[in-house]
Amino acid sequence: MSEILEIIMIVSFGASWPMNVMKSYKARTAKGKSLAFLLLIFFGYIAGIASKFLNEAYMASFSEKWYVLFFYFLNLFMVGADLILYFRNRNLDKKEAKQ
Repeated sequence: MSEILEIIMIVSFGASWPMNVMKSYKARTAKGKSLAFLLLIFFGYIAGIASKFLNEAYMASFSEKWYVLFFYFLNLFMVGADLILYFRNRNLDKKEAKQ
């Protein structure tokens, strides 16, 4: 049951990231974004992934439960994309301020 709840949590978080990435892409500004927040989430997903690799019980049943780790990596990728867009948008903000 705990694995099902973990999957629900990861999928719920993961459902919001594509929308956030699209919003960042379209907004073309870093205003209203928090780099500290994005970095905390990014490193949180890294810690979650590391915990799975270090969990002997999980790794023993990896062939049956690989999908949990897949969603961790998918979310990490989405947060990474949002981080890249943050820096792109910050540069766009700097260029706009110079004009």
